[in-house]
Amino acid sequence: MKWATTILVAAVAGLMALGMVMLYSASMAQSGSRYLIMQLAWGGLGLIACMAATIIDYRRLQSFAWPLLGLTLLLLVLVLIPGIGVERNGARRWFNLGPMHFQPSELAKVGLLVALAAYGAKFHDKMREFKRGLLIPGIVLAVLLGLIFKEPDFGTTLLLATVSIIVLLVAGADWRYLVPPALAGVALFALAVFNDPVRMRRIMAFLHPDEHKADAGFQAYHAMLALGSGGATGLGLGNGRQKLGFVPEHHTDFIFSIIGEELGAIATLAVVVAFMVIVLCGLYISWRSGNRFGQLLGCGLTFLIGLQAFINIGVVTSALPNKGLPLPFISYGGSSLFAMLTVVGLLLSIASHAAESEPTPAATSNEQGTAPLEGNPFAEAP
Repeated sequence: MKWATTILVAAVAGLMALGMVMLYSASMAQSGSRYLIMQLAWGGLGLIACMAATIIDYRRLQSFAWPLLGLTLLLLVLVLIPGIGVERNGARRWFNLGPMHFQPSELAKVGLLVALAAYGAKFHDKMREFKRGLLIPGIVLAVLLGLIFKEPDFGTTLLLATVSIIVLLVAGADWRYLVPPALAGVALFALAVFNDPVRMRRIMAFLHPDEHKADAGFQAYHAMLALGSGGATGLGLGNGRQKLGFVPEHHTDFIFSIIGEELGAIATLAVVVAFMVIVLCGLYISWRSGNRFGQLLGCGLTFLIGLQAFINIGVVTSALPNKGLPLPFISYGGSSLFAMLTVVGLLLSIASHAAESEPTPAATSNEQGTAPLEGNPFAEAP
């Protein structure tokens, strides 16, 4: 287990270091070091949260899962109220904390996965039932995702819906119950996109990039130019041109394109490999956690990091329509960095307490639903 945690920490540290360097390079022409200072401040808070999550026994979260979920729902409701939530570009997603802004949907990522893991662990022997495996978690998901969708934040909604389905499947829910509502959700999501002019223009720009490179596809088009002009080794740190007003949000959602332009394909491939390593280490830690709650929580947190990175890189490389999700550990965004470092801390806590959770005869009859899974954790609960 030690090798997995060591590699995980090294990969995260490498991505954070690269993120700080590229953030300064990407924003120095417009704002100097302001973004870097803010990111360092959030990174410091995130490291404190990471260390706290690592030290605290993650199994205690199982008792606080529902209060945490309730707090998450309350914050998501409050942020939608005019005068409380901050509105930018037609979206109301932030709380104003003076020098900083906090996005409650980032907290919702962790709160929801903790709740789903606790639920799946407690009712592990009933997850194949319609009521326990779909109806109850489905209602919770519908409320929470509906609030995030209302902000609107389509990218986070899609990300959390996908990760939640994965966690429920790993918990033992019958896929035959999950597929119909999932397809219905996709249909409703598509209907909402078709009735949203902004999102619809993004879809059309994705399908017909050459026809929209001067309007809705401007960002994606110049991101591809940045990646292409970088070649194998890049133009050199600080020498990128697309960050000079050509790629909007180049320091947040599209910072991957600046990495490609200035440091080349070698650096972008290294970033992809780093995220793959994080996912493999996270899944290994989850597999070896020794109890069901740890396996479900670790699996959800790992897929959260991996899928968010996959979506962001897919958008920047024009493999996916624009979704507006930051690249974990690299993009500018204090709430995202804080949440992701908390996720890493929880994975380290799962790893550090794995030895204490090894299967024992007594554990197999645990009434609290933390009985270990034998063999494949994707198998159905006994």
